[in-house]
Amino acid sequence: MEFIGSSYKGNTKDGRMDGKGEYTFPTDTKYVGEMKDGMFHGKGVLYFPNGSKYEATWENGIVKQGSFTFADGLQYQEKNWDYCNGFDRQFYSERCNGLRPAGDSQMTDLHPPRTIPEGCYDCADGFYDPTTRVITSYSGSFLRNADDSEHEWIVRTCRKAWDEVFITDPEKTVASRSAGNNVT
Repeated sequence: MEFIGSSYKGNTKDGRMDGKGEYTFPTDTKYVGEMKDGMFHGKGVLYFPNGSKYEATWENGIVKQGSFTFADGLQYQEKNWDYCNGFDRQFYSERCNGLRPAGDSQMTDLHPPRTIPEGCYDCADGFYDPTTRVITSYSGSFLRNADDSEHEWIVRTCRKAWDEVFITDPEKTVASRSAGNNVT
């Protein structure tokens, strides 16, 4: 396991994980629970570095039933999911604690939001550097390299460390409006 960056603490049988144990992936995600014949088997929980968790029942390494809870305590529901839909865009913390006063609205589920390193994006489980295409956890450890699809999504939708300022040319605006164009 050392060769792939994983580790295991717990019971073994015939040199394989068997019984109760803790398996840590190279990404610092941890599985704590029951094992059988070297696989997740029985009840166990995956703890992710960002604070979220997945509690499940496993059979020979395959999930049979489980539930995901985000780091802020929001539990995912496969059916009748009413969080963050087109009618209600509140953050989970706003649903639990109420909206902040006018002028002090939240930009993320954390208030105040995390400070994003220069040139990077906040992509929910860490910071993304578009130059290196690396996603780093909020604590500073490597999470993953972004593929083209994830890169495009992050650049298009995520909060960035800089503000873009758009300046219009007042003379061009006046000339365009007098010509019948609505350019700003």
